[in-house]
Amino acid sequence: MVAAVDPHFHRHTRWENRTSIPDSTASRYRRIVVKLGTSVLTGGTHHLDRPQMVELTRQCAALHGQGVEVVVCTSGAIAAGRAKLGFPRLPSTLASKQMLAAVGQSRLMYMWESFFDIYGIPVGQILLTRADAEQRRRFLNARDTLHALLEHRIVPIVNENDAVATEEIRVGDNDNLSALVSILVDADLLLMLTDQPGLFTADPREHPDAELIREVRQIDASLRALAGGTRTGLGVGGMATKLQAADVARRSGVDVIIAAGSAPNVILRAAAGEAVGTRFPALETPLESRKRWILAGPAPAGTIVVDAGAARALRSHGRSLLPAGIVAVQGDFERGDTVTIQEAQGPTLARGISRYDSQDLRRIAGHHSDEIETLLGYAYGPVAVHRNDMILLE
Repeated sequence: MVAAVDPHFHRHTRWENRTSIPDSTASRYRRIVVKLGTSVLTGGTHHLDRPQMVELTRQCAALHGQGVEVVVCTSGAIAAGRAKLGFPRLPSTLASKQMLAAVGQSRLMYMWESFFDIYGIPVGQILLTRADAEQRRRFLNARDTLHALLEHRIVPIVNENDAVATEEIRVGDNDNLSALVSILVDADLLLMLTDQPGLFTADPREHPDAELIREVRQIDASLRALAGGTRTGLGVGGMATKLQAADVARRSGVDVIIAAGSAPNVILRAAAGEAVGTRFPALETPLESRKRWILAGPAPAGTIVVDAGAARALRSHGRSLLPAGIVAVQGDFERGDTVTIQEAQGPTLARGISRYDSQDLRRIAGHHSDEIETLLGYAYGPVAVHRNDMILLE
């Protein structure tokens, strides 16, 4: 859904004409997604902090004036709805949250539109759910809409469609939503702003001697153990979800930075390449479009458990998954669904698109590929999951 914009808007706004940007703050990126958590937008209070939102808008406008394409992935609809209704006492149910989001979303969007209008920059509203990523056609439609907005120098304001989302279809939190948006728009940088300066060696609220981790090149189990949950009670994303989002985005060729939204000029400094927060460099080889969709699109419908030999073939030799290496199939799924591939008694290895449904896989598990047609009466090829339809997660 796109908000109304000024039909007389011209690409060269009055702000762009009158404001020069020092070379030291020139952006190194051409397209940036700025994710703003509820804690950043409220400043730790129960109300949206207007001065803080104006300041964040100013920085985005400065980038826009350089010709940088900026996408704002915003939280805050539920907080805005709760404040609008006078902080009512409501049961902690999905319906209550949807009601608050329905009230607050229009208020939140009005505020963003007003703040960007200060700089003569039009905005467009995009509301997404998990379903927009799970179906390839809807994924491409959302991508095309975002690209059209950017082409016309309109700043997309993206939020999860909390008013209609359910537990089954919601993206889950705006951290993961921002990673999805980064993939949809082919962003160069995902900047996730929070109430913390970045990822620490321990929780700094409990360990004063904790040190900020300046750069992360590998996200492993030990790093995930450092991530804690949300403490504000206003949002749903903690550092753990930010690590998940960072992992998805960097695998798709996007640099990721987690930083404090209250830090002076944090958006401009991050865009200029200054060392702020915790940086997750993009992997050297970004995924092609289809694999990006596998990673950020549909949630896995089931799990294929493989033996050590198959795990080794996938991990070290870049092979496809053959039926002979399958030891168990968990869940019920159709041919073409996304599945998780996991080593028996081990970690998750990969995610991919299954060539056979779960019932067929159970029948051919442990058998050689030349036995498939005899066992099933038909065959869709010799592999269970082809290497071209698979993403290794290790």
